[in-house]
Amino acid sequence: MDQFVANHAEHVIGTLSGFDRLVFRGTLRVLAHRWGMLSYLSYARVLLKDFGKHANTLTRQLTDASSALAKRLGRPEQYLQSAATNKEEIARQIAAADHIERGLICILSAVEPCMSYDIVRDGANKRIEIEPRWRKCKFLYHYQMHPRFGFMHARIQTWFPFAIQICINGREWLAHSMDAAGLGYSRRDNCFTWLENPPRAQRMMDRQRHSDWPALLAPIAHRLNPGYDAMFAGFPMPPYYWSCYQSEWATDVMFRDPVVLARLYPSLVHHGLTTFLSTDVMRFLGRKVLADERVPPRFAADVVSDVKHRPEGVRIKHRVGANSVKMYDKQGSVLRVETTINDVDQFKTFRAPETKPDAAPSWQRMRKGVADLSRRAEVSQAANQRYLTALASVEHTTALGELTARLSRPVTYKGRRVRALNPHAPADAALLAAISRGEFTLNGLRNRDLCALLFARPGRTKADRKRQGAAISRKLRLLRAHRLIHKVSGTHRYHITEAGRRIVTALMAARNANTQELAKMAA
Repeated sequence: MDQFVANHAEHVIGTLSGFDRLVFRGTLRVLAHRWGMLSYLSYARVLLKDFGKHANTLTRQLTDASSALAKRLGRPEQYLQSAATNKEEIARQIAAADHIERGLICILSAVEPCMSYDIVRDGANKRIEIEPRWRKCKFLYHYQMHPRFGFMHARIQTWFPFAIQICINGREWLAHSMDAAGLGYSRRDNCFTWLENPPRAQRMMDRQRHSDWPALLAPIAHRLNPGYDAMFAGFPMPPYYWSCYQSEWATDVMFRDPVVLARLYPSLVHHGLTTFLSTDVMRFLGRKVLADERVPPRFAADVVSDVKHRPEGVRIKHRVGANSVKMYDKQGSVLRVETTINDVDQFKTFRAPETKPDAAPSWQRMRKGVADLSRRAEVSQAANQRYLTALASVEHTTALGELTARLSRPVTYKGRRVRALNPHAPADAALLAAISRGEFTLNGLRNRDLCALLFARPGRTKADRKRQGAAISRKLRLLRAHRLIHKVSGTHRYHITEAGRRIVTALMAARNANTQELAKMAA
């Protein structure tokens, strides 16, 4: 990312990375599974045949408490005939008309599908059972101007198990923080086109990652269901367990002049669509790829790249399973790269196992719970950085022939003649493709890494491995002589140079493009 910004330093105001949309789910874990539900009903002395009557009583308590809150605050309630109605638009219109700057805006309700419980008959055993089933019930949406988060909404399912969903926006939150600090900014829709102090704004946004989420979300849940204590009076109900259902982490590059971004953006989209292969997309999102560029045999998710033309601009999206990284231009002058994570199973976090809290930390599977939200932010930022770094060389308008001219000539390196590179020869083309791989962007590459990529079989004997290592050393010297890579001092690692990335990116783009695309670019 730093390289991309450096290439446009004269046109860029600054960058801003942080949460965009965050969707939290609150779960009463006791009621979220059948045996817990049975334990609650036993404690409350409710027979299964009376479950419907009892559930209706609690639903009525919840909705009555919500209506009482709206009446006490003088805010409107509205039932929507269709759940597809744009609720946010209605809430914003009410907030603007009533000049709401803080507190509850309105309560909207609609009938939607939900996972709940139903009583079913077991004919074989001649008894009734309670089972989780998909059904429909009323949902209550509380829209509010939160003193910390700004415009947001929370919804609750009015039937067992009374699940909660809270949606906040990190940019909205940042705007309120900057207002409190007296920091100037220009905002359009959901992005900032100018910041008085970008580094300070970034520090404010970074603090969001380390928030005490249960402490922040619990008061919202209480206002969402003011009758909670009365509903479960006497039952030792643990508080809501908070998980992050969906997170969007956006990196915004703010340009001074929309004309500059308008000229650059089409080439970025074209490059992303024609050059990034499925394996590249997998690397962006942290998925492993085999050394020979094959997808692991057990990998079963779809890898899809697509471009959509929207009223506000063109969006390119790369998806691996339920997760994605996308790029689009916002408000004419902001280039946004955004990683969306819906499935955390593919990622890991460094912590102690849940079953052994006193054990030494190790790499464990990431959890949906808010405890791992900071790590999720790190993973998302790394994906954005990899994507922008891969685009860093696109904007150069130097002709391909000019970029590669010096590669076709022998050079002198440390007093010795070094041969020319031929990008069209299979061996040299494979070498250039290997050094441009995404996994080497952050940590660099080593001799052993190229051995695994460029030799079909690893050396079986010590002599074979030594011979392969010597061959790769000669290739590394060749690349260094042509200034395509440089050695990291004090290590055995190499990084591709800025000029090397420009050249290799251009060659890979030309190699993957068809004749029609090349003619269009040359026109």
